Amino acid sequence: MLSASPGAGKTTRIPPALIDAGPVILLQPRRLAARAVARRIAVERGWTIGREVGWQIRFERRFSRETRLLVVTEGILTARLQQDPLLSEFATIILDEFHERSIHADLGLALARQTWRARDDLRLVVMSATLDIEPVAAFLGDAAVIQVPGASHPLTIEHADGESVADAASGMLGRTAGQVLCFLPGAREIERARTELSGLAASKGVELVALHGSLDGDAQDAAIAAVECRRIVLATNIAETSLTVPGVSAVVDTGLVKVARYDAERGIDSLTLERVTTDSADQRAGRAARQGSGIVRRLWDARARLRTHREPEIARVDLAGPVLDVLAWGASPVSFEWFEPPSDDRVQAALRLLERLGAIDKEAHISTLGRQLQRIPLHPRLARILIDGRGATEVAMICAQLGSGATGAGGAIGARGVPGAAEVAQELRRIASGAIEGKVAAHISDEELRHAIFTGYADRLAKRRANARERFVLATGHGAVLARECDVGDAEYIVALDLVAAERDRISEARIRAASPVDAAWIQAASTEVEHRFDTTSGRVRASRVERYDAIVLNETPVPVDSAVAAQMLGDAWLALGHDEATTRLIRRLRFAGSNVDLAALAHAAAAAARTIDDIDIEAHLPFDVKRTLAERAPDSILVPSGRSTRLEYGDDGSVSASVKLQELFGLAASPIIGPARVPVTFHLLAPNGRPVQTTRDLRSFWERTYPEVRKELRGRYPKHPWPDDPWTAQPTHRTTRRR
Repeated sequence: MLSASPGAGKTTRIPPALIDAGPVILLQPRRLAARAVARRIAVERGWTIGREVGWQIRFERRFSRETRLLVVTEGILTARLQQDPLLSEFATIILDEFHERSIHADLGLALARQTWRARDDLRLVVMSATLDIEPVAAFLGDAAVIQVPGASHPLTIEHADGESVADAASGMLGRTAGQVLCFLPGAREIERARTELSGLAASKGVELVALHGSLDGDAQDAAIAAVECRRIVLATNIAETSLTVPGVSAVVDTGLVKVARYDAERGIDSLTLERVTTDSADQRAGRAARQGSGIVRRLWDARARLRTHREPEIARVDLAGPVLDVLAWGASPVSFEWFEPPSDDRVQAALRLLERLGAIDKEAHISTLGRQLQRIPLHPRLARILIDGRGATEVAMICAQLGSGATGAGGAIGARGVPGAAEVAQELRRIASGAIEGKVAAHISDEELRHAIFTGYADRLAKRRANARERFVLATGHGAVLARECDVGDAEYIVALDLVAAERDRISEARIRAASPVDAAWIQAASTEVEHRFDTTSGRVRASRVERYDAIVLNETPVPVDSAVAAQMLGDAWLALGHDEATTRLIRRLRFAGSNVDLAALAHAAAAAARTIDDIDIEAHLPFDVKRTLAERAPDSILVPSGRSTRLEYGDDGSVSASVKLQELFGLAASPIIGPARVPVTFHLLAPNGRPVQTTRDLRSFWERTYPEVRKELRGRYPKHPWPDDPWTAQPTHRTTRRR
């Protein structure tokens, strides 16, 4: 383990010093850094690129049999370890800038550790400027740790919260004599700053230079070349480590970075704008004091608290590629000895995608196709497209574009305008010729092209929603909206090639920025099941045979209903709706009578005899003994003196009552007694208009004390009804005095 301060020269001095024991392979986290480091070492040592020192990055190589120091990146170390597990060509493996914690570095460390254990003569060196090195040293068997201080130059750090990049850069031009390096989160922000600074740059003869990962190699190399004129370099975090932008004496730092994150549940890739971490901010600041005193202007509040270290890629990016590499190595990604193991759900998401691509079987054994995919330096989904498209020119160009992260204007697919795409496509065709059986195709039809794209993005199948032209449902079950610039015609099915998280009307909904139409005939149902559902409109249970592709319904055919399932669902629906008046009354009667019943079981028993939810009759399905007890202890009604039956109402408080016209109770002196608790009925005595005039359990008191006043008040208002002077001897009746 080697920990060296920024500017100590570890990257260019340590690797050449170790070649006496044999060839050295040096892992760098970025293409730009790999080329720059190799060139710098060549200058310092008087070596020639391609001879003593060289590089191998994805789709580009500059080395020979004479090369003693090989600088690699982007999974090249992993690929070489796969081809030769003992890495017999090299005596030393160096992993530089390990603090960046790229997924390639994590996987490279884990595989290199196994090789190191198998070879007594292999040296393994991990270098970093800001990493907490003790855990890495422990992972490597308590490896020796060497601390190397760097030569420090005076560095002034200022904060200017809210200041624009243009204003900050403009101010730095007048305060320093060197180049100004500005850190911005992405290419779009770089172009905006470039526009804002164009007038100033032209007036002062200052060159504006962009530096980001989307540029081709020549443009990146030109941005870090030494020049005589003054420059303002507008860069992403690509310029944080491993390389020196010559002549920089001032740094403007927005404190922002775009971090790649993958949502496995929705299958969405996204770049989220986040605050830099403390170690990243320190790395950026160090760029200003590499060759002398410098100034750093941070465009955030000095009181802001930053996280200490950046989050490892293994915790936030798609793991399909690394998991396939581990499987090809012959290990299980679940039990593999990672430096920091990824979460199980992320590994399982990667395995599901690999199975969908045909790279592994259901038991996670790598297939012949999987080994073909693993040998192609692309994400497995793009490798599948290349193979399915037989390495054709059109397919190689699309893989070059998608691999670069670009989708083109208008959501189109094709590699126009993508820097270096033609060269990458040509290299992909060469690789494909060695990976697939038979000759690569020169060209394929549009249908074959779309099918190839489908095979690589089958997990991102989407179906257009009915009556919603721009809205789709994804195979994950989540919704997505088609971006305006993405034209897929009237296609019912598409695969989303560029899918990002978005929000619409405060609802999380993915946005499809690039897509390819899919023929329905290509889609194989992943499951076919008979499904029952409760139709709230008709109150019935209906059944269909449903063919699905994950969460997407492909076809639905009505089938006969399973009576047992229907009874369960009707009963559940009835219980979920809540009790109607009749059920509530029945439950109160049962409680009053002291009878306990399982309402859920009763509802499902009643549902077995019903066709709709309205047909469910709970009372009809009570057991006989419960019905008898209910009739005896909590009767539905009582007979009043008029000869009519009057319904009894049972309250939650245990009371029982009846509403009846007072004329029907003439001569009744005492309320009937109901139930085992001998509860007297409370009468709501009604006037002829149906409104209560008295509520009482004591009829005798009513007739003797209250009735005379009621009679006096109401007989003139209702002359057709009997209002006798003596209610004790009057004939109880529900009729009027004179019939009409």
